[in-house]
Amino acid sequence: MLIGSGEIIVAMQSHTKQLRGRPGSYVVILFPCLFIIVLLMHVRGAADFFRFKWHYVPPDPEQTVSALVRAQNHGWIFRDPHILGYLSLPLLLFCAVALYRVSRDARPRSSTLGLVVTGSGTIYLGGFFGMWTAFYRGLGAVDPRYLEGAIATFRGMTAPAGAYLMTTILAKMSFIGLGAQGLMLWGVSGVPRRAALLIALGCFLVVAFWGLGNWMLIGITLMLVGFLPLVPLWSEPRRSDKPLRTLDSNRKDGIS
Repeated sequence: MLIGSGEIIVAMQSHTKQLRGRPGSYVVILFPCLFIIVLLMHVRGAADFFRFKWHYVPPDPEQTVSALVRAQNHGWIFRDPHILGYLSLPLLLFCAVALYRVSRDARPRSSTLGLVVTGSGTIYLGGFFGMWTAFYRGLGAVDPRYLEGAIATFRGMTAPAGAYLMTTILAKMSFIGLGAQGLMLWGVSGVPRRAALLIALGCFLVVAFWGLGNWMLIGITLMLVGFLPLVPLWSEPRRSDKPLRTLDSNRKDGIS
């Protein structure tokens, strides 16, 4: 049917709204990229990377505290990987929202639940990174005369029990939720199945080998590879399955 000039303007405005790209685009891969840098700062050379362990053994508190007290916070604050991880957490939320927007049409309830779990876990993960940032910078300000007391305090504060254990467990919810969100992409139109599997597998490795830099680095790398095929999906215009509705010159609804 013919469309008047008024209808054309309305149609163009509606079409412009439909052409807004999905949030995410290449920005969504910044979190795994930054987290890879964080984990690389934890790995000390190739020999350390290829030394795979099945469970985390905390380093000797005496060596850790002694090194921090001797350093006296002379290094640049952003050389601490905990700081970089701490500052990258808003990007984790960005990833969670981007995954939600892709899967919500196919699985609205499950996608909402996954987003809530990831968001809640990110809050606790912020507490986890904030705690370690405070530990490291605080120990760097300790007078060397009180080294023995600092070692005893650090050993007690990082023992795998109590509030420390609770904070660590809750922080893992962030990657549990993100992995679940990745699985919800399975079967979604336009999403490669390998992407869903890689995101879920990467998050599983992070949670299963928490604290082991090499395993976590592999997990985050798999997650990044899983995100990459989704970048064009977040970048492309949003398409509506509904016909474009216009308003003709007689104020009647028309469909073009």
